[in-house]
Amino acid sequence: MNETTQHSQSVDGPAAPAKTRQRCGWCGNDPLYVRYHDFEWGVPVHDDRQLFELLTLEGAQAGLSWITILRKRDGYRQAFADFDPALVARFDEAAQERLSEDPSIVRNRAKIASTVGNAKAFLAVQAEFGSFDEFLWRFVDGRPIVNNPETLSEVPARTELSDKISRELQRRGFKFVGSTICYAFMQATGMVNDHLTNCFCHPEQSGINT
Repeated sequence: MNETTQHSQSVDGPAAPAKTRQRCGWCGNDPLYVRYHDFEWGVPVHDDRQLFELLTLEGAQAGLSWITILRKRDGYRQAFADFDPALVARFDEAAQERLSEDPSIVRNRAKIASTVGNAKAFLAVQAEFGSFDEFLWRFVDGRPIVNNPETLSEVPARTELSDKISRELQRRGFKFVGSTICYAFMQATGMVNDHLTNCFCHPEQSGINT
């Protein structure tokens, strides 16, 4: 799978398990990437603030490698009020201009502006559904889709469902939510589990992530 579509909760935590464990090949040997693979990717996320964080980071990743975003994650948390959508929605043009000069994040004005706009759209979804989690997980009937890819080439970059979610998010005013980004977001939030069947994180391997 292309690393720019691979991927997020927090990679902070215990050290990665022993290298002898079988993993999906996309995470390589970088400790940050390995921790992300082992403890986050494919794990269901239901906390709204974490969902907003992952949606933001996936959009920021567009055109870049995911490891680049992981390395800037702490910078994003500081720059965007620890991903509190109510606070981010109030960022004015001056705040956005300051962020465009902040080297701890991706200094792309369109992506920065989209994060503020997405925060406003996120709040609107919360007001309508009670939580973004309730809105999002209804697309999979509240249960993760567990796939059984044997090779990275079998893992898609987009699906009909990610197309549907992308269209709905765009209809609601979200930006940087194309279908490929949405599928990566689904993987990051555990709506889809795409760990390879021989990976120790696959649900059938030792009961992990079930």
